Amino acid sequence: MFTGLVEALGRVVSKETLGEQAKLCVEIPFAGELALGDSVAINGCCLTVAELKSREVVFDVLAQTLRITSLGALQAGSVVNLERALRVGDRLGGHFVQGHVDAVGRILALEKNGQDLIVEVSLTPEIHGLCVDKGSIAISGISLTIAELRSTSAVFWITPHTFTHTCLATAKVGDPVNLEGDMLAKHVARLMAR
Repeated sequence: MFTGLVEALGRVVSKETLGEQAKLCVEIPFAGELALGDSVAINGCCLTVAELKSREVVFDVLAQTLRITSLGALQAGSVVNLERALRVGDRLGGHFVQGHVDAVGRILALEKNGQDLIVEVSLTPEIHGLCVDKGSIAISGISLTIAELRSTSAVFWITPHTFTHTCLATAKVGDPVNLEGDMLAKHVARLMAR
């Protein structure tokens, strides 16, 4: 379980393809505080620490994960959002984020508005159905509030802090982003479908 408040930025050292799977090596500022088996959200995707190397951490990325997330597009040098799993008693400043990516969207627009950044992201129909104006969604692991819900996308106003402390600072139009719908909305949708 995560909060969607990005803790740090990391840099991909390498991504080694192993058939349909991959090994992802990421330089992580808090690598020395991790242990084998710990959970770390990489761009909102919960991965398990498989190997530790000083400031670098290796994760096994399964075929299913590569298929349904944007992690397959990562390459050496890519900047990624990092968040360690929530501990009991931690403050919950974002929203409940599981690290279970539902779909991949794309950045449709990036526009400065004074000190803020306006970002528009495409949504799949399934994710769109879980969204409401002023509701929460995780975009590449960042807990964001939907400022405007459009027919196939959502618009977000990004504060300067969020912009400079997440991978949005290096994002460009067309980039893939991981989408995780609000957990409560998913449960309600499932119950209502019955």
